[in-house]
Amino acid sequence: MRILVDGLDMTGKSTLTEVVVRMLAARGVPARRHRGLISIGTLLEPLRRPLRPFRLPRRTLASTTFLLAGYALDALLTRVLPYRHPEVVLVQDGYVDRCVASGIAAGPYRPARWALRSAAWFVPFDLAVYLHAPPAERAARLAERSDADANDRHSVADAAFAAEFTRVLIEGMGARHTRLLVFDTTRQSVDEAARIIVDTLLSRPARSRRPRRGVAGRSGRATGRARRSGRARPGSRGGPARRGERETPAAD
Repeated sequence: MRILVDGLDMTGKSTLTEVVVRMLAARGVPARRHRGLISIGTLLEPLRRPLRPFRLPRRTLASTTFLLAGYALDALLTRVLPYRHPEVVLVQDGYVDRCVASGIAAGPYRPARWALRSAAWFVPFDLAVYLHAPPAERAARLAERSDADANDRHSVADAAFAAEFTRVLIEGMGARHTRLLVFDTTRQSVDEAARIIVDTLLSRPARSRRPRRGVAGRSGRATGRARRSGRARPGSRGGPARRGERETPAAD
């Protein structure tokens, strides 16, 4: 099984990823945190460590094109090559979702528009988790980060970019995942969010397509339909959404 944790910078993605891995292990479910291309675990596992520090500048046409090409290839390789550790839950810290959202919000760049229309091609996850937080909270976290870069600062300072980024995630890229959770991380603690994630992953997906009580889910699975769903409402509470249902944001 695969879990994706993605969202805006300074929303606690890496922290939540680590807590989910630990919580799964405490329940007897082996899990590992992963970043980057999924197929690299099959093809280039010996190179994982030296490749880890490599970073590209995001939110430019060149970097968006390069990264999306890599994720498109990753989708193909993941289809034809089995994961080396099928018994281990892969908890992915960021994936193509943020690359597409960034390319749309910063451009929109043509490769990002293509990727959004072709979202179903990219690797789907059994459970995707999108995080967001109010600008003031993200700015406070940014002030405490010594390793923050220009992209981090821009995503915090530009409210329009952040809003469009989150909208593209929820209304566009989220439709391909089996289940989707959206959290405003100021409304729930990391442990609470991780508990919901683990409970959702280990529970059987309900057959009914109606969202759970208290969840503002909308049915539909194509990005074209997403345009009719309107912008995300950061004040909503999060909860599990089945395939084809998107929830409004609740927390990071």
